Amino acid sequence: MVWGVGVSQKGSVLHWKILIGLLCGVLWGLIAPSVGLDAWTTHWISPIGDLFVRFLKLIAIPLVMTSLVLGMTSVDDRSQLAGMGFRTAGFYLLTTALAILVGLAVASWVQPGTALPADLREELSTRYEIQTGMDGAVDSNLENRSWMQFIADLVPENMMSALGANDQMLQVVLLALLFGLGLLQLPTATVRPVTDLFKAVQDVLTLFVSWIMQIAPYGVFALMAHVLVEISGDGEDRVWSVLAGLSWYAGTVVAAMGIHIFVVYWGLYRGIVQKSFRGMLQTIRPAILLGFSTSSSVATLPVTLDCVERGLGIAPRISRFVLPVGTTINMDGTSIYQAVSALFIAQALGMDLTLMQQGTILFTALLASIGSAGVPGAGVVMLVVVLESIQVPVEGIALILGLERILDMVRTALNVTGDAVVASLVSATENEQAETVISDV
Repeated sequence: MVWGVGVSQKGSVLHWKILIGLLCGVLWGLIAPSVGLDAWTTHWISPIGDLFVRFLKLIAIPLVMTSLVLGMTSVDDRSQLAGMGFRTAGFYLLTTALAILVGLAVASWVQPGTALPADLREELSTRYEIQTGMDGAVDSNLENRSWMQFIADLVPENMMSALGANDQMLQVVLLALLFGLGLLQLPTATVRPVTDLFKAVQDVLTLFVSWIMQIAPYGVFALMAHVLVEISGDGEDRVWSVLAGLSWYAGTVVAAMGIHIFVVYWGLYRGIVQKSFRGMLQTIRPAILLGFSTSSSVATLPVTLDCVERGLGIAPRISRFVLPVGTTINMDGTSIYQAVSALFIAQALGMDLTLMQQGTILFTALLASIGSAGVPGAGVVMLVVVLESIQVPVEGIALILGLERILDMVRTALNVTGDAVVASLVSATENEQAETVISDV
């Protein structure tokens, strides 16, 4: 069975439906507070979006497990698997490091923190001080954790507890890789029943995905409506005051992400894959839109797999190895967000960061992005690690929480795009002669 959503014949207009749902959600979110429908939206519309995301997360862990194990066991040559693994890690680390450099360069040039009015800084800091603590952003255990402890935490104490929590996806990936390596050491006759079982589970998950995606446009509508109603607070005026006050910060993040897509990704894709980058973006548009609306690259994984395999023609043995790994270690959008946010908070608090401190941001954000879970809000928690490394008060995170939800959506869309780009790069270096639906020009 093949992945049958996204760009399949039956779902060829899925991205248009999602886009319509997205736009309708924006309009509803802007209008609802002014006509007194904000509470009704929260109680009756928001649960639809929550239900949609829950369904996607429901299959996330078994999808990652089956995809990685089947991807590894489908490679006959073990040396080829090792080579693909090294290339995958190399491309992910390269694009993430470049993303951080782009974020630091743009934030240093724009200086967004200096454009934030002092009275607005004080107002936002006061309003979100309690929320910062509730969100767990200022977590003393996280602040004091060494990187050796981070490495130790990659190994879960209990396999079942790791398999039961989406926020431990990095541990799940490790378990899947170890399980796949173990199967490679066994005779083919012993392994075949296990792989047949995993294939059957994956086929069932494929069916689940096709059912879930039927409600995708409605889920996206509900998610967008809830986001805008939630940040509107006591009225529509607050939306515009926050957006106006933090426009330089948000604009800097978005600009850095745009540069990363149309300079870094474009250069790598055109240089290695040698096909139309614009065509590639159009092909994976359903995954990008879904990542934007759900703020979760893990939840978007089924659609990303479909777009990459059926749209870009990348072999499943590659996509089902590269993409699940990418949902946990490839966080280019998160890396840009952390770099720009660190400089913004420092600038807003009147702190001048040295080149050495910016180098520390590069190193720390690179490791922090690898440890970020592919779920909403994970980037904020890992930003604490970055701020602590350069001695910037973590309480400054309160300044950016007003736009956190929206920027989380944007950076997730970039993360999903990066996963697809790296899958294409690995496929090209594996000399895969796949049929594609995009042109070479």
